[in-house]
Amino acid sequence: MYHNPVLLKESIEGLNIGPGGVYVDVTYGGGGHSQEILKKLTQGRLIGFDQDHDALTNKIDDERLILVNHNFRFLKNFLKYHNALPVDGILADLGVSSHQFDVAERGFSLRFPGKLDLRMNRNQKVTAAMLLNEYDRDKLVNIFRQYGELPNAGAIASAIIKFRSAGRLINFEDLKQALSHFPTPGRENKFYARVLQALRIEINQELDALKDFLEQAPEVLKAGGRLVVISYHSLEDRLVKNFFRSGNFKGIPEKDFFGNVRTPFKIINKKPIVPNEGEISANNRSRSAKLRIAEKLINQ
Repeated sequence: MYHNPVLLKESIEGLNIGPGGVYVDVTYGGGGHSQEILKKLTQGRLIGFDQDHDALTNKIDDERLILVNHNFRFLKNFLKYHNALPVDGILADLGVSSHQFDVAERGFSLRFPGKLDLRMNRNQKVTAAMLLNEYDRDKLVNIFRQYGELPNAGAIASAIIKFRSAGRLINFEDLKQALSHFPTPGRENKFYARVLQALRIEINQELDALKDFLEQAPEVLKAGGRLVVISYHSLEDRLVKNFFRSGNFKGIPEKDFFGNVRTPFKIINKKPIVPNEGEISANNRSRSAKLRIAEKLINQ
């Protein structure tokens, strides 16, 4: 399977799909969520986005579906191009797809001795190897501290600089060798997962793209339309939670002249929805997923 969709039932229910509506799946991947959306549509339309060219091989043969091979940060432009504004609902599953984890050459998984790549869009130039070999120490420290939330980011950056003075980092084994004395015994995978997360976020500009996408969502949604987002780590979830609550990424509510909080959304679920034990058992990659649902306010 290309990708096992996470929180499938809960996310589709969260969209509150009308049979004639226009919906957007901004993280098409294997098409699992999109397929369920299409089942609930009659004369409606679905616009899918995925920057990974591999996802195009999974395009569902359905005339109601348009699949856009671009990053979802260009949401508004492409919806306008396809005459799909405004829309009734948007779904975003921010996780790395099972396909990307399982193909060794993509470099997303700890299980393979593959090259340090980590690009979501393989047409872009910068890979993890290029970043590790060319960024100066200050940049590396910032990446590991900000995106990996690693307390020893300075020492990690110094170790990489020292290793590459004798030779380039090319594959994951080189990275493990450079950082071999950092992981706590028995928790190696957790440490390297944070390192790869930091590199992946930087290479793909994931948080900037997420911010761009969230800011456009209220503009493209109809009043009463739903925004459903599944996140997988605290950096993503914090941005989503704050934006849903306050319309900004600091999470500080702004008030109008009358003292009313200015936010484009009504929050549907106060606490995030998480996978149950059965789903986690069947798909371990779902264990960190958090689902948040918001509805665009009528007066926005």
